[in-house]
Amino acid sequence: MKYAIIIPDGCADEPQESLSGRTPLQAARVPGMDEIAASGVVGRAQHVPAHLPAGSEVATMSLLGYDPSTHFTGRAPLEAAAQGIPLGPHDWAIRCNLVTIEEQVMRDFTAGHISTREAGQLLETLRLDLGAGVWEVHVGVSYRNLIVFRAAQAGGPFSEQTRTTPPHDLTDKHVLDAFPRGPGSDLLNDVMCRSLQLFAQDPVNEARRHAGKPPATNVWLWGLGRAPTLPPFGEQYGQRGAMITAVDLLRGLAALIGWERIDVPGATGYTDTDYAAKGRYAVNALDHTDLVCVHIEAPDEASHEGDTAGKILALEQIDRHIVHPLLDKLRACGPYRILVSPDHPTPLRT
Repeated sequence: MKYAIIIPDGCADEPQESLSGRTPLQAARVPGMDEIAASGVVGRAQHVPAHLPAGSEVATMSLLGYDPSTHFTGRAPLEAAAQGIPLGPHDWAIRCNLVTIEEQVMRDFTAGHISTREAGQLLETLRLDLGAGVWEVHVGVSYRNLIVFRAAQAGGPFSEQTRTTPPHDLTDKHVLDAFPRGPGSDLLNDVMCRSLQLFAQDPVNEARRHAGKPPATNVWLWGLGRAPTLPPFGEQYGQRGAMITAVDLLRGLAALIGWERIDVPGATGYTDTDYAAKGRYAVNALDHTDLVCVHIEAPDEASHEGDTAGKILALEQIDRHIVHPLLDKLRACGPYRILVSPDHPTPLRT
């Protein structure tokens, strides 16, 4: 038996007036998904327990067969695993976005999709200011980065009651009531305020303003947690798995459960990703593994940008270049199961 899981991130949406009351998925031409729906089982699933954050970090854990109520500790530890950053039992990983805030309003949670080179230069300035000690700054990709707090012993400054807000939930909203709160929040807020002062006149931002690009005004810290303990997928289900994604949190989850992580050239985690390449690599993976999971971030990104046409196009590309080739491959392999499911809805109004 061969298995495939396709996750069009944030695919589910609300009926749109501009689409005559249809959702983007209903408006998209997706014959591959239509075929699966016609010959398979269509239903609803709640991937996120009511008491946990409604994000990919929780939902994907559910999709892969791990109860997040038992295993979820935070988003950032999964991303740390993707980057190979070791976490001790008392350490805390913290997601560090570069953002654009103007007049206390979150104008852009990506700082204009800042380049990794520019992000690295800004974060090096922050690292030098924080000095050697409990804070470690780790550059990721573009606006998506990490900070690690190295705690010497149990009972550190943070806890499960420390509350943070994902910056993508704040687009065009005032941020004054969204700063970290609870145990250790003073430390997080201090780092965020430091970055605001450090980045204000930084040459990177001066150049971005001159080029008409949004500056990275500061870092936004969120999604903190300690390292989770996850039993290997092979022990749980007796299957070998492989993950194809450009998003660190899924790469980290794959690493923690013992899956192969397949790097695909041209996979960007954005709407310009190489859909065809992801499809080809997924098809080839089935030659040596039992289950392949393909995650595509593009529908979610289009939703966050309010781009209805872009979301429809992303879904059509997923169907043409990933769903269809995988269906053909699975049929040739013999008995198979295929699941197409978003991790969570991302309404275009966000």
